[in-house]
Amino acid sequence: MTAPRTSATELISLLTDAGSFRSWDVAPIDVVPDEAYRAELARARERSSVDESVLTGEGRIRGRRVAIVACEFGFLGGSIGLAAAERLVLAIERATLEGLPILAGPASGGTRMQEGTLAFLSMVKISAAVSRHKAAGLPYLVYLRHPTTGGVFASWGSLGNVTIAEPNALIGFLGPRVYEAIYGEAFPEGVQTSENLYRNGLIDGIASPRQLPELVARVLTVLERSTSDSDSDSVSVPEPERWDGVDGDTWESVLLSRRADRPGIRALLHHGARHVVPLNGTGQGERDPGLVLALAKFGSMSCVVMGQDRQAQRARTPLGPAALREARRGMRLATDLRLPLVTVIDTPGAALSTEAEEGGLAGEIARCLAELVMHPGQTISVILGEGTGGGALALLPADRTLAGRHAWLSPLPPEGASAIVHRDITHAPQMAAAQGIGAAALLTDGIVDWVVPELPDAADEPAAFCERVSSTLEYFLAELRGQSPGPRLEARLIRYRRLGLA
Repeated sequence: MTAPRTSATELISLLTDAGSFRSWDVAPIDVVPDEAYRAELARARERSSVDESVLTGEGRIRGRRVAIVACEFGFLGGSIGLAAAERLVLAIERATLEGLPILAGPASGGTRMQEGTLAFLSMVKISAAVSRHKAAGLPYLVYLRHPTTGGVFASWGSLGNVTIAEPNALIGFLGPRVYEAIYGEAFPEGVQTSENLYRNGLIDGIASPRQLPELVARVLTVLERSTSDSDSDSVSVPEPERWDGVDGDTWESVLLSRRADRPGIRALLHHGARHVVPLNGTGQGERDPGLVLALAKFGSMSCVVMGQDRQAQRARTPLGPAALREARRGMRLATDLRLPLVTVIDTPGAALSTEAEEGGLAGEIARCLAELVMHPGQTISVILGEGTGGGALALLPADRTLAGRHAWLSPLPPEGASAIVHRDITHAPQMAAAQGIGAAALLTDGIVDWVVPELPDAADEPAAFCERVSSTLEYFLAELRGQSPGPRLEARLIRYRRLGLA
């Protein structure tokens, strides 16, 4: 069952606040020497009641000013010729100049065959305009409509910071009719659907046109900080609650961190964050349930959040290389949107398997480490519970590192360290203390900057603990916001350069 078609004018009407839409369109440029094609265009205008396959303009979505570019499939299958491409590029350039986010709503069969290679190459200038828009730190959101195929899907339809699709939409590179004509058989059923794209980590979500305004408004609420405020703007946030400094038994903390009901990344987003927009997958055909990626606000501070979901890792599969590729997508997104990056560490360890080795787990850990330590934006890492091995290390480097009172960080779980040193696991409690893996030792050694209290254990007060973590994040995000990028990065590098040196 495919999605019912929503016209461009219907989509714009559903999206925008009543009476707020203003068209940016002027008469299409004349690039048609052929009389038969002129007649075909005239018929398309009459049937569709629009003058080209793309409509552009600006409107307000829940009060926020947004540029909108949308295909009209009723006009020659939403195909993009030279006139439609020029209209698109002019609208994108205007949105960039005026500092507006863009919502793109493609619904197209791709390049207009009547105009051949010149129309085909128009995808280059459209992609360039989108890339310049994103390079300016401005959001580019994509809503893939039924159907979206060909060069449109392979260019401006696949460049979104956040990409949502209509339910049951046909979305794919090679249109089914073309595939059947070339190969003499039907394209396999169920592949070119929005649901399959979501399952494979290629899009972030699925929403009906009526659900879209609320979702777009939530995304833009998080992104407001990146489009309107300066990094140097100071924000006053009260200092969060301090840990009392009373040390305890490290092994007890290890055991407490493993409680099945200990709050993790999802609880933190639920209890501690606002305007959460879940994202999905690498955007390149992979997703791992062990990693959560989202846009969110902690108090007044917007950020990209990526964190390890310890429960999903245990219940389904250990943290694999796809999770770290998804984390690297989060780093790129934070850079593109000029948002701070928050990483949450909570893992019993990365996968030990043939699939992980062949999938390049060690290389992904290395790339995460290298990219995170050199990340140009503000970064905060949070050791929320277990912090075992390379999977934990991959998300650790940051300008500031926080830890829960019963969180810990170690190259191996204490049982593994005991097996190496003592050839048994009975010395795990002694190894936990000797290796300095607990929050108190991490604070003393300069690995963490702040310990978030647990009163007495996060699992016994999940909402209160998550709110405490949230207020601590807001405080340090506000502190980092006023710092100059160059000195901030240099201080981060010096911090790790000097660890362990007297």
